[in-house]
Amino acid sequence: MNGRLKHIGLISIGAIAGILISLGITAVAQRDARLPLPLEELRQFSDVFGAIKANYVEPVEDKKLITEAISGMLSGLDPHSAYLDADAFKELQVGTQGEFGGLGIEVGVEDGFVKVVSPIEDTPAARAGVKAGDLIVKIDEKPTKGMPLGDAVKLMRGKPKTQVTLTVSRKGEPRPVIIPIIRDVIRVQSVKSKLIEPGYGWVRVTQFQEHTVENLIKHIDALYKQGALKGLVLDLRNDPGGLLHGAVGVSAAFLPPMSLVTSTDGRTEDAKRKYLASPEDYLRGMRDDILQKLPAAVKTVPMVVLVNGGSASASEIVAGALQDHKRAVILGTQTFGKGSVQSILPLTNNTAIKLTTARYYTPNGRSIQAKGITPDYLVEETPEGDLSQFRLREADLSRHLSNPKSAEEKPVVPKPDAIDAANEKLKDHKPIEYGSADDYQLQQAMNHLKGKPVMIAKAKDELTKPEAAGGKAEAAGGKPEGNGKSK
Repeated sequence: MNGRLKHIGLISIGAIAGILISLGITAVAQRDARLPLPLEELRQFSDVFGAIKANYVEPVEDKKLITEAISGMLSGLDPHSAYLDADAFKELQVGTQGEFGGLGIEVGVEDGFVKVVSPIEDTPAARAGVKAGDLIVKIDEKPTKGMPLGDAVKLMRGKPKTQVTLTVSRKGEPRPVIIPIIRDVIRVQSVKSKLIEPGYGWVRVTQFQEHTVENLIKHIDALYKQGALKGLVLDLRNDPGGLLHGAVGVSAAFLPPMSLVTSTDGRTEDAKRKYLASPEDYLRGMRDDILQKLPAAVKTVPMVVLVNGGSASASEIVAGALQDHKRAVILGTQTFGKGSVQSILPLTNNTAIKLTTARYYTPNGRSIQAKGITPDYLVEETPEGDLSQFRLREADLSRHLSNPKSAEEKPVVPKPDAIDAANEKLKDHKPIEYGSADDYQLQQAMNHLKGKPVMIAKAKDELTKPEAAGGKAEAAGGKPEGNGKSK
């Protein structure tokens, strides 16, 4: 038997080395081509491969073992690197166009479970009551513990008008919450807008897609056709991110030409880049600079950018750029802190790997990673506090990349009685309709634009005190902050 295993192992070393080369891994890392292959580790890998082939209780296909090994390599790096099989790769490509089938939630992995990063606005999941931070423990009758993220996504996808039932664990709820959801075709409206009142406009970007910049131009132009603006609110709350060129284009809409929007830094020369408010960095396949169609006044109109813990990645790039250039005041709560670059590297058979290759930095050189963007005015979702209650952020994810520029903000660990009191006080609140008359953060943004006091929150460490019956609830209500530039 030992001889047989050794024989299988020797064959496997050659096979695995060939597979690695055929996948282009050495080609992708050409700059490290001089480094020798780790033969001892490959030998150990082949021993395991051979032992499984020879001894596992049921026959296992070589393809399955290699695919799972690749998935494990990537998922073990950080929460955002992943192997994309043909279906996942296609879904990624389709999703950037703004239409796909499913429930409408952004998900990630935490300690082997599927966690909701953010429900996408006006989708079946959002309407059914799925919340950011929910831990999905079952999809129909299948437990998700240890399930690859791609497999979980496949289970949630399906034909429109069919039902899937999510069982979620939610902080503050003593029992799992069962949420039946009817699947539908998800058509994400990337940009929305309205005139809040004469002279004051509101533009919401829900996700950065292929045509976000074009849609932004149409909405801003429509607002200006109703009259000159005295102030503009750019709403990036619960925007999970998307395409980089979309973030650069949205930033460029409000910044002087050639302003630095963001920079990236990684190990390779390709990963060290600066992205400017320049057509070369925000146009894709277009000959004309579409931003030339914007009203000139949009470059100088007073602005407030709304953010919260669901604002991630591309939305953090926009907020950081406008904040560093002092083009806008940032109002809301600390953002998610997803400041890493994922490159899509196509492989054979229409598959790909999503690999973290760099970190994003704001124009002033601040790293977004595991920290996020700190608002100039810290304002909770309601006068009584934050309805999402202790939202999951990048720094909470296992194996997250560190922030090389500054100390990461440690997650708040509230006292149990503070959680109970906050949940009790907020339980009767309905979900916020962004842009409505009941939108408290928007009200505070309007106060700033009109020169009125802004009601800011108290320090979040009050949440850890048992006597803070409302936690953030007390904080948001009573401390006015005068108008002014970024603090």
